[in-house]
Amino acid sequence: MQTRRETLKQSAVVAGLLASAGLIPQQAAAYEKVAFDAKTAAEVAKALGAGAPVESKDVTIGGPDIAENGAVVPLTASTTLAGVKRMLILVEKNPAAMVAMFNVSDAVEANFATRAKMGQSSDVYAVAIMNDGKAFFAKKEVKVTLGGCGG
Repeated sequence: MQTRRETLKQSAVVAGLLASAGLIPQQAAAYEKVAFDAKTAAEVAKALGAGAPVESKDVTIGGPDIAENGAVVPLTASTTLAGVKRMLILVEKNPAAMVAMFNVSDAVEANFATRAKMGQSSDVYAVAIMNDGKAFFAKKEVKVTLGGCGG
């Protein structure tokens, strides 16, 4: 039986071989970096080639009203819209707004959960980017009582 450490080591070797063979394009890495470096929801959407986000009742964001520890804040994002290309989770007052990006296809239900690090109370957004470039969002305020981002 293979240990977790051995599996991770083999995965790293395969990724390195793919990168050295040019099978992982460098443009893809640079493209996503711009989105992760963006400071606002509008900047993230623009970096990903989408229009300005519009609020929608078909997109939902979940999380605690008050987070006891900003180092591990559980968040969920989902949508009932058809034709979703990407789901994003953004934290407005973090140094980099985008916390997570999930690529969606017709075979994947657009319903995701993750944990985020938040340094202070902030609005949290779920953004659904559609195949046609439109972007829809939902917003929720999360209050943090103990900071997680070096504050």
